[in-house]
Amino acid sequence: MAVSKKVEALTAMLAPAVAAVGFELWGVDLLQQGRHSLLRLYIDGPDGVGVDDCATVSHQVSGVLDVEDPITGEYTLEVSSPGWDRPLFSLSQFGRFVGNEVSVRLASPLNGRRRYKGVVQRITDSEVELLVEGAAVLIPFAAIDKANVEPNV
Repeated sequence: MAVSKKVEALTAMLAPAVAAVGFELWGVDLLQQGRHSLLRLYIDGPDGVGVDDCATVSHQVSGVLDVEDPITGEYTLEVSSPGWDRPLFSLSQFGRFVGNEVSVRLASPLNGRRRYKGVVQRITDSEVELLVEGAAVLIPFAAIDKANVEPNV
């Protein structure tokens, strides 16, 4: 999955602050829109995530961001739970959802397709194996642009 150096640096910088208040930093999105950016953090906890939890993490992370000042220009900080259709940011996260259905969008076509929906069978050091329409498909993790767990509702 192509993750920018900026997002990697932000993840490394903010994960300890999120962990300090009892949560896991599930993922980071940085959407740059001209002079204004949106920094979205997804957090997870052993008992889920509520609005007060998001406020606690936001306060904790804001202190780190004020001191480190890693984002040029104006930005909005948003802290959220991953939700039912949680985004997947790492191979290890795919591993936590073996047996679950996921949707994957690729940066460029693989076997003539950019979108796949299938059940996670296994992961390797660099690939995700999905069962798609009865056939196993190996998808290089580096080729994934976006992935989400499909809700079971």
